[in-house]
Formats: sequence, C-alpha cells, structure tokens
Amino acid sequence: MKILTDFLAKKEGDIRKDLAALFIVFGAALFQFLGRIPLLEPDEGRYAEIPREMLERADFVTPYLNHVKYFEKPPLLYWLNSLSLSVFGQNEFAARFFPALCGLAGILLTYFIGRKIYGRREGLLAAIILGTSVGYLAQARMNIIDMPLTFCMTATLGFFLLAAREGEKRSVLYFYLFYLSAALTVLAKGLIGIVLPGAIVFLYLVVTRRWRILREMKPVAGGILFLVVAAPWFVLVSVRNPEFARFFFIHEHFERYLTKVHGHYQPTWYYIPVLLGCMFPWSLYLPSVFRGIWRERSEGKFAPTIFLAIWASVIFGFFSLSDSKLIPYIIPVFPAAALLLGRTFAAVMDDGTGTIRQYARVAAVFILVTAVGLLLYPAVADNGKVDTRLFVVLGPILLAGGTASLLCLRRNSGRALFTALAGMSLLVSLAGPPFVFGRLAERKAAPELARIVGKDFRQGDIVACYGWYLQGLPFYTGKRVVLVDYKGELEFGSGQGDNSQWFIDCSAFDRMWNSPSRVFALVREGDLGRLESGVKSSVRILGRTGETILVSNR
Repeated sequence: MKILTDFLAKKEGDIRKDLAALFIVFGAALFQFLGRIPLLEPDEGRYAEIPREMLERADFVTPYLNHVKYFEKPPLLYWLNSLSLSVFGQNEFAARFFPALCGLAGILLTYFIGRKIYGRREGLLAAIILGTSVGYLAQARMNIIDMPLTFCMTATLGFFLLAAREGEKRSVLYFYLFYLSAALTVLAKGLIGIVLPGAIVFLYLVVTRRWRILREMKPVAGGILFLVVAAPWFVLVSVRNPEFARFFFIHEHFERYLTKVHGHYQPTWYYIPVLLGCMFPWSLYLPSVFRGIWRERSEGKFAPTIFLAIWASVIFGFFSLSDSKLIPYIIPVFPAAALLLGRTFAAVMDDGTGTIRQYARVAAVFILVTAVGLLLYPAVADNGKVDTRLFVVLGPILLAGGTASLLCLRRNSGRALFTALAGMSLLVSLAGPPFVFGRLAERKAAPELARIVGKDFRQGDIVACYGWYLQGLPFYTGKRVVLVDYKGELEFGSGQGDNSQWFIDCSAFDRMWNSPSRVFALVREGDLGRLESGVKSSVRILGRTGETILVSNR
C-alpha cells in the first residue's frame, strides 16, 4: 500500500513508466480469463455471429445475422471482431478481445488527457478511477458495441480539449485527430458520433465565448477527413441495399430515441442509480466534484473543467431523455467524470481530506451499510437467482474498504483514502462479475447444447429455435437456424428476399418434425409443453442448460 501511495504522491514522473504501470495492472485485470464464460445472450451472441458471417461470406459491407440482413448498428465492432476471429479463432476470447482492448486504451487515453490538461497526478488518479469503476471494468470484458463507442467518443472530445488549450503547439494535429475520432464514433454507433460531440463543443463555446476556435479547427480539411473515413461504408451499403437508409436513420435513430418501439423504456431518473452503481464507489464523490464548477468559467479563456462538466452532463441528459434506455449507454460519461474526480482527489493529496471530508464520511458509511446488507442478504432474502457466493466474497471486501476509509479519515490522509478506495474497487470489479455473469450464462447461454448439435450434426439435419432466438447458437454451431413462431429483431431482415423456409409457424414446424430429416430444437422450459402438444411424434430431450432445453425428433 505504501508503494502505491508514494507512487501517487509524485507530481512529476516519466509518462512512459506511468503508461507501462497502467497497461500492466489494467491489462491483467481486463484480459485475465476473458474467454472463460460463455457468450451472454443476446448481445454477445449477436456481435460474435455477425462478424463470423462476414468472414464466411467475405462480405464486409452488408451485415447479416442468421443469414438475413441486419442494419441496426454500423460496422466498426463487426470489423474489429472479424479481425480477432481470424487471428484467435472462433471462441469467446476472440469475441471479447477488441472491446477489452478498447477499455484498456480508454484508461490510457484518460491518463494522457488528464496529464496534459491538469498534471501527472491528476491524470494518473483519473485513469485509476476509471479502471476501478465496477461498471467500466465489467462492461469492457463484454462483447458489446458501447466500449468501442466509449473509446472513440473519449478520443473525439479529448482531442478537441487538447487542441483548444491556449498556446498548444500541436493543436492542428489534435484537431485532425478530433475529426478522425468523430468519424470512427459514427462508424461505431451512428449519428450520435456527430450529435453529442457537436452539442458538447457548441455549449462549451457558448459558455466560454471562445468562438475563435471555430477558425482554428480547420473545418474544411477536417470535414473532408471526416467524410473520407466515415462516408464510404454508408455509401456502399446504401447502394447495395436501398432499404438501408430508411431503416438505419429513421427506425434505429429517431424512432429508437423518441418512441418505445424497441421496448427499452425506463423512467427519466433511470440512469441515476445506474451511474451510482456502475461507477461505485467513486460515484459517491460526484457531488463534491460539481460543487463550485460554474465559478471556474472564464470568458474567452481555456476552461477544461467546464468542458468536462458539459461532456458528462450532456451525455447523461441526452440518454436520460431518451425513450430507449440500456445500462451501457452512459459509459461515455465515465471518462469525463473520472477526470473531474481525479482532479478533486489530487487536490487533497497533500492537504488532507478537508474539501471532501463530508462526502468521504457519507461514502464510508454507505459502503459499510452495503457490506452488511450483502452479508445478510442470503439469510433473509435469497431467491436462488443470484449466486450466494457473490455476497460471501463482496461483503468482506466492502466491509474492509469502508472500515479503511473511516481510519484514513481519522488520519486525515487523502492519499491513504484514495488508495483504500482504489484497492477495494478493483477487488470488487474483479471478484463480482464472474459470479454475476456466470449465473447469467447458466440461465441464458447454451454453448454445451450447441456443441452437442455440432458433434452430432449430419448433412440434411435441421437446427431450430422454438418460440425464440438464441443468438449465439449459429456462432457455436456454424449453422443457420430455423426460427419457429418468432422473428423479433430479425423481422426486417426476414422480409428481404425469400426466407419463408427459415421463419415458420407451428404447423410448418410440426410437418418438419415429422419429416425424414432429423431436427434439433432449442426451446425454453416454459415452451416445452407447447412444443410437445403441437407435434405428433415423440420428443427426445438431449440436454438442458438452465432454462434452455435441447430436444430432437430422433
């Protein structure tokens, strides 16, 4: 612990040594056992299968899922995962490699930005805060679009911030990197790559009145660079698929944001507890960060803290107002919040805990109460859906962290307090997710069942999902799946071309079941009775994983 506190105490230091230390610590945290847990449904299965089909088809323009067109997202993650599948093989590690790499790169970039705008210690603390935030580390180990998006968004806004520094000698380079990163953000998740950075930069200019930056941004050359990187895929996919533009821009952007069409509606306050939990324990200190920030604005001058506050607030507010909400959507808030928190903790490193003492006391009590709750939960409220080992592991960690926080407050040591919080948070981030994701994998993923299918599959056999779609099934089997009485998010793609034999109703499934072909079907436990009553021949159970059952007609 003393080694870490001494390391954090230095205001100056070799940037290469700092980056190497962060790379080793968080690289180990992100990549250890990365492929141990099966792909989680539905997102991880989907974002592994689309790249697999890209490689199978040798088509990197039109995305396909279960061999029907799938236009919900741009291609950046698909391309990255296609590369990792080519290098590492068709497995879980390969599917999660680039999201984890983007998570690590985001930590290193946050350090670089913090060091440049505030100083070495502020940047280092910000990187540690980001890397030990429970939600960031956990979601960086998942094959989801939001981590590449977060890295690209951080690069976009971070490079603008660096370019906007007064007297910055490399401002032109940083502005070009800003445009390049914005283009990659668009390729990661669409129009928010323009809308959010544009809104943040505009509000920053309004608040600081630094309108001269618009002339310094090289808008013509930068715009050309942006289009050269971002436009070709959109042009090619639109030329090959005239139906793309309406579905992608209208349905997947405007309708997703303004309506409940995707079924992800949550109340406006939804992201408050999400941020509290996913950035735990550092989120408990966010009120101290925003206190007095507005007074730091200075008309016509560089104001990085104002920019970071606008960055975090705009993204948080934008997604809070959306009618479609999922937990990962606000991950791009984390780097800005981490930079603000790093600045706050750096200020108390030498002068004790004075300015954050009140918040630290509340945070310590909250951590202790949470620890007691976790330890008691299995005895008073266990419902069997959560692995009780989670509480046995996390309870003592939080108990130790909360106690250590109170002791550090008694010693009035800001360095010791930060070290205790970082150590506790890193342990929670490493120990907790395997239990949570492991139980989810038991309930929702079925690689073992898919391997049974793959082992016994013969020419002419049929693989089906009855009443649902297990998106990782074609990834694990390498086979196209027949969907029975279900279309879900494949409804649009199913209408492009003749896919009638792959999307069938229950009567067609009965005929298939009684045909000479052998049929493998994955069915949820609640639908097994419906399947058995709907077919005339016997149903043989080949295996079961959680709520998923593999049956066959042979």
